Amino acid sequence: MSVETEPTTAEVQTVAAARSLVGKRSCFIGVGRPSMAAILARMVHNPELVLVYESGTIGAKPYRIPLSIGDGELAETADAVVSVPEMFNYWIGPGRIQVAFLGAAQIDRHANLNTTVIGDYEHPRTRLPGAGGAPEIATGCSEVMVIAPHSPRTFVERLDFLTTTGGRTTQVITDLGVLEPLDGELTLTRLHPGIEVEQAREATGWPLRVLDELEITAPPTDEELSALRGLVARG
Repeated sequence: MSVETEPTTAEVQTVAAARSLVGKRSCFIGVGRPSMAAILARMVHNPELVLVYESGTIGAKPYRIPLSIGDGELAETADAVVSVPEMFNYWIGPGRIQVAFLGAAQIDRHANLNTTVIGDYEHPRTRLPGAGGAPEIATGCSEVMVIAPHSPRTFVERLDFLTTTGGRTTQVITDLGVLEPLDGELTLTRLHPGIEVEQAREATGWPLRVLDELEITAPPTDEELSALRGLVARG
């Protein structure tokens, strides 16, 4: 797969998320970019990483991006398939899964998430998929990482609805950089290549705290880009 073209911001975000799984034992994921990042991590950085999907597949080894958590390839390549009640009662609840990737329509400065409604709950502008298992995942897994687009629509001063608390969130990985909770408030600690601090400030719905000594994300390597683009092409 050619890596002659420069990486997009979405590719940098995915690579940054994949790198965050170096040295991790297990990761709970859904579909979309979290799944893409976790699969990339297994391909390039951490082949022993155990991928766990909400549908009950443990140790799935997909070769392409799953269409949904019910994609047949997940069950076909898994070490085990359990029921959803067992997944939550035996694996997530007791803390047997180390890391969880979550997404959100809205996130506030304390890393609390909204996946329920946009607007008033009784008369919403948009009704979202809802909590699913996110509240249990966010309290049962030892560590939560959020993957989200960095925009004022997503990073809001006040959530329209509090779906999931952010107490165990360690990173929020966006297409602009990485935020981490310092003293209880999300703080910009890393920028992706070519991104300026003001871009992140303008994309955040509250006065964004910025670490004095900001890190810069290392550009994706040829190996990472080739693996990621091959994964997308197969998907």
